[in-house]
Amino acid sequence: MRDLADLTLKNILLDVDDDGIATVTLNRPDKRNALDIATIEELVDIFSLLPRAGIKAAILRANGDHFSAGLDLVEHHREDRSASDFMHVCLRWHEAFNKMEYGGVPIIAVLKGAVVGGGLELASAAHIRVAARDTYFGLPEGQRGLFTGGGATIRVADLIGKARMIDMMLSGRLYRDQEAVDVGLCQYLVDNPEAKALEIARNAAQNPPLSNFAICSAISHMQNMSALDAAYAEAVVAGVVNTQEAAKARLAAFAQGTANKIKPKG
Repeated sequence: MRDLADLTLKNILLDVDDDGIATVTLNRPDKRNALDIATIEELVDIFSLLPRAGIKAAILRANGDHFSAGLDLVEHHREDRSASDFMHVCLRWHEAFNKMEYGGVPIIAVLKGAVVGGGLELASAAHIRVAARDTYFGLPEGQRGLFTGGGATIRVADLIGKARMIDMMLSGRLYRDQEAVDVGLCQYLVDNPEAKALEIARNAAQNPPLSNFAICSAISHMQNMSALDAAYAEAVVAGVVNTQEAAKARLAAFAQGTANKIKPKG
């Protein structure tokens, strides 16, 4: 089985610190980090291996001024793909983003500048989105004569609702600032998103891995089920997670009154 050290990466930088936190950096700043097929394949490789490499949390970020301007339209135009060809491209996008959403490793996205089209689809596959104040979100597919192919109809619509997504695609509407938080495109809007993302990643990394795996995979699976099936699945997952060995010391501390209290700071 391959490990992270075996990966050959050209468009993405990968670093793992001593605490088991991986930093995944889109590195096509001259292209506004547009997603060509080579970048998508690198995402597939990285997020296939992270869960098996003992990674406790991952930060997804980008070099340059923009997180991602989405599909590499220059490549798409140059390749002159058939409908079948592009269908298979889309399926690779889905493979990458499903590895992220369902892989069980907490992924915190650091957003800035353009988060549009496929860039928004990529961001929506992360579990937590932290945005800089210059971030703007859009789905300009309608204006380009295109349609989303990387999961926006699933994830973006789930975040903001069908009506808002249709509006974005038809009208070119952009969301930014507090409005982006209010509609659900990001959870945090801060002056230093890199620092905030690292703080969140470090907090998440302190949780038992099995708990994080359940949080970052089971919830998404349950959202795809009927209410009756989701209730059953939740009970099964809770049975496994809530009796894990790693939780026993934490439960004992709570029972003895020595555990940290859950309360607002300040």
